[in-house]
Amino acid sequence: MTEDLTARKPEWLAIMIGYFLIYVVWGSTYYFIGVALEGFPPFLLGGLRFTTAGILLLSYSRIRGENVFKGGLIRKSAISGIILLFIDMSVIMLAQKYLSSSLVAIIASSTVIWIMALDIPMWKTNFKIPAVSLGIVTGFLGVVLLFIEQLFYTEENIHAEYGVALLVLGCISWALGTLYAKYKSSSEEKVNEFAGAAWQMLLAGGMFWLCSFAICEGNTVRWEAISSSAWLSLVYLILFGSVLAYTSYIWLLKVRPAMEVGTHAYVNPLVAVVLGTLLGAETISWIQMTGLCIVLLSIFLIRRPSARKSGKAIP
Repeated sequence: MTEDLTARKPEWLAIMIGYFLIYVVWGSTYYFIGVALEGFPPFLLGGLRFTTAGILLLSYSRIRGENVFKGGLIRKSAISGIILLFIDMSVIMLAQKYLSSSLVAIIASSTVIWIMALDIPMWKTNFKIPAVSLGIVTGFLGVVLLFIEQLFYTEENIHAEYGVALLVLGCISWALGTLYAKYKSSSEEKVNEFAGAAWQMLLAGGMFWLCSFAICEGNTVRWEAISSSAWLSLVYLILFGSVLAYTSYIWLLKVRPAMEVGTHAYVNPLVAVVLGTLLGAETISWIQMTGLCIVLLSIFLIRRPSARKSGKAIP
């Protein structure tokens, strides 16, 4: 990847690798977040994850000779980091106190629908295609079906509605952050995606640390009792979930349509469900699986008409 990625047509292989990272690797992070939360409280986990990843990326950018201390870059990254990372990841981690990692990922699949609904500059393009409009409606129906079981109290899933409400907030926040990163964050600062992503992580990490200190999470942690699986999950989240996958997401937003990049939210649940079932012994009901299939159908309806009209292949 060169410094001025927006000035040339991106390599096909790079795009494919980028989509693999945000589709598959991000899907796996739901499971590893659940494992890490068994040893770390949520805000402390976020602080450790994003601060470490941000330092690694910022150091790499500096070694490459980039001017990483531009005021405009830091200001724009602060907004993206807080909306994209801090709010969204906070609600995902808090939601997993009430819901399984598989169900969290499934509900989060509604993110692309929010991106389409809030992407005002693309309304004329998106909504004039009947199949796209049908895809949006279908997606919402699928998400509603995913929510239905959470409206009822069960002893196994006490107050699951809290987790659902948090996730809806997180989906909207992620959609807004995605659109800001697409249209505003990189419009004036001609910098490599690594530096921008690094500052987003550092500033989001700072917010996590503030919240952790505010509620005195450190007083409840028994560091010697944290399992090796929790530590290894943290390392995985830092290197694969943040450094590789998140950087790929920011880069893809520069070279592909926001709605298309946002479809990672439809693939992530499949990965999360497989890992949660195979490794975490989690269960998923047939109603939830039906809802997921409906949501996946909606992505087919949303993407194919646009691809045929533009004549471009979609990864």
